[in-house]
Formats: sequence, C-alpha cells, structure tokens
Amino acid sequence: MPSLNSLSQPIGDPVTGPFPRPRPPATAMVGRYCSIEPIKPEHAPALHAAFSEDTTNGNWTYLAVGPFASLADYRPWIDAMAASQDPLMHTILVNGEPLGHAAYLRIDPGMGVVEMGWINLSPRLQRTRAATEFQYLMMARAFDDLGYRRYEWKCDDLNAPSIRAAKRLGFRYEGTFRQAIHYKGRNRDTAWFSILDVEWPAIKAEFVRWLDPDNFDAVGVQKTPLAISTSA
Repeated sequence: MPSLNSLSQPIGDPVTGPFPRPRPPATAMVGRYCSIEPIKPEHAPALHAAFSEDTTNGNWTYLAVGPFASLADYRPWIDAMAASQDPLMHTILVNGEPLGHAAYLRIDPGMGVVEMGWINLSPRLQRTRAATEFQYLMMARAFDDLGYRRYEWKCDDLNAPSIRAAKRLGFRYEGTFRQAIHYKGRNRDTAWFSILDVEWPAIKAEFVRWLDPDNFDAVGVQKTPLAISTSA
C-alpha cells in the first residue's frame, strides 16, 4: 500500500542508500562452469570461429549488427566494443575459450538501473550450464555487489527464444513499446522485462539450487529444471 503525504496524496515507498550506485567495473567474474571478462580485441578470432559454427547465421537475426562474413569484417566491431563503456561488453569463456558475449548497457547509476543485452551465444554455449551461470553472475554483480534496484531485459517482440529465456531466468514482462526502434531496415516493437532488487533474493536462491553440481547426473543432464515464478 502506498503511503500518503500531508495532502493525502498517495506517494511511493521511500528509497534509501547512497546514489549514484557504482558503475559496473570492467573486471572478471568467475563461476563453476564459466568465466566472464571484459571483451578484448584478441577475443575476436575465437568468437568469430565459435559464432561461425551456426551456419544459418540465425544468432544474428535479432541483433543490430552482423552476421560478419569474415574475421576482418568482425574485428572493427569487436575493437569498438572493447573501447566502449556503455555498452560494457563481456566475453563468456568456458575452459578459457571464448564462446559468447553479453553486455551491461543503458547503465544508470543515478537511478540504480542497468540493462542486460547484446547476448550472442555460440552453438556450443547454448543450452549449457554455463549459459545459465553467466546470467546469474552478471545479475549477482548488479544486485549484490553494486546495489542496483532494477535489472532490465529488452528484445524484439518477435524474438520468441529471447522472450522464453527472459521468463525462464526470472524476468517479469512489463509491456511492449510499439515501433520503439528500427534496425537492419525493419521495425522493432520492443518487449520489456525486469527483475527488481526485492525479487532478487528468491531468484538468486533458485539459481544457486539449479547450478549446484548435485542437480546434474553423471552425463550432465539436469535432474530438475530452473523454476522461477514470474507471476505478479
């Protein structure tokens, strides 16, 4: 229930703590199944090779760039991402091998809000424990280390795999912004999702449970799925 001010008008809950929150640092995050580090130009050859294993180039359909036909075409974009502070791009590594990337973007320390995006996972990274763990690690940095209040996910409203992923990871759908942007010569209606700081403890506990090695059998198949409620 909202509280009332002296004029009997409803007002929002008080917000405490120092602002601005810290910006995400350009430092590594290490888990059981993967590590994440700020993207570097030297990651370009391995990333390009890993993404090229998707011979359909379907991974690039809903990204604003790509596909890149050659490493020479890909390098300038990686160089730009390595120099960027927002988006703050990270490489996802499994056993030291770059297999994907993701970024913090639209970083707003003053409001304590950050978005997750620019996700591209190579075929060998998709549907693995590492593919879930990197999401957990980046959420944990935003909420636990930096004290952010809101963590966002936005995608093309036609990108069904991205919408399924957002819901599986605990993001709550908030609505669709019609004709929000255009890219690659076509319209994008943008679906918005978020996780709030008050929701994070329960979501974190489920990530920790799912990621525990005891949740996987001898050949790495999950015993129980990740089960995070996104109901209001």
